[in-house]
Amino acid sequence: MANLERNGKILLDLVRQPGNNLCADCGAPDPDWASYTLGIFVCLNCSGMHRNLPDVSKVKSIRLDLWDDSLVEVKRGNSAAKAIFEKCVPAFFYRPQQKDCIVLKDQWIRAKYERREFTGENNYFHQVYSSDSFESTLWKKGKDNKQFLKRIFVLSRKDFTLRYFIKEDSKVPKAVICMKDLNAVFQTEKVGHTHGLQISYLQDKRTRNLFVYHENGQVIVSLFNAIRATRLAYLQKKHPTLQDSDLIPQLTRHCLKEGYMEKTGPTQREPFKKRWFTLCSMDRKLLYFKTPLDATELGAVFIGSESHSYSVSESSSKSTRGGRWHCGITLKTPFREFLFMCEQEQEQREWLEALRKVISQPMTPEDYTNTNQRRHK
Repeated sequence: MANLERNGKILLDLVRQPGNNLCADCGAPDPDWASYTLGIFVCLNCSGMHRNLPDVSKVKSIRLDLWDDSLVEVKRGNSAAKAIFEKCVPAFFYRPQQKDCIVLKDQWIRAKYERREFTGENNYFHQVYSSDSFESTLWKKGKDNKQFLKRIFVLSRKDFTLRYFIKEDSKVPKAVICMKDLNAVFQTEKVGHTHGLQISYLQDKRTRNLFVYHENGQVIVSLFNAIRATRLAYLQKKHPTLQDSDLIPQLTRHCLKEGYMEKTGPTQREPFKKRWFTLCSMDRKLLYFKTPLDATELGAVFIGSESHSYSVSESSSKSTRGGRWHCGITLKTPFREFLFMCEQEQEQREWLEALRKVISQPMTPEDYTNTNQRRHK
């Protein structure tokens, strides 16, 4: 028993050391679990994914389980493990964080320890992600209905496009999407599938959304990273003087805030209508849709900077024209004043914080171009 208590103290000392005090896989603070076969410390959520790899990783709680001497002997630590299992991670490969969806974290763990993609033993997977052509058959939601149908997606590095076809023998693609305007982000709750992916792009100056999934997690995450690889190649060609570190944040972009608000018209005397809003800080757009799964935006508002007369504040106005919500937000632009209503004060605070974050950022030369192209409806 004395040895077991001593081993418990050894583990608690180890997990407090720099590098070990964050989950080896998602970066969550204060990990409570350890893989005694890999010699790493992981959080509760990632430990569950390690349990799905019994031939590679065996985990125990560092606080609740008893540790024999033989198990404590593997003292590699997170930093040493990363030097082995993350030795050759490509710049474009997405490294999941604590708040990312399960399929991203699960495939990251499998890629590192099960498939050993980044140890430098071979570059097969790197070649797959960076190949001239990457093809995948996905389930895609219909534009005007909720039915998912199989579609063939072909990613081309030669002309920096993503095409999708209705049938395998189709000669003409249903759509050709340029890498310039493409974004991909996992939206598992919105799509209603644990492997759900949202692909967005510009079509006739409006944002078009595709909602897709694949039953196999490795397939959908591989497509996601192949898109990031192709986007990086496109941006490297477009901006040859920039470093990869400047381009990586632009490969795929999470929205800053999403959710329902009520919106009135330009005179603010029109009835309020419930709309689904999406705010992206990278391109400074506040998009709105009728529902979260709409294929095309109803409209968009460009969010400039404070120095260009953009501001946002809590509104004291009450929704009296058909609206049910009473937590107001006033967004002022050089062209128009917008009035939105949130259902709860918490939602109101979150939207105010998100909008202020965008307004506080200085505008880029590309932003100046975009401000002349956006519609204010």
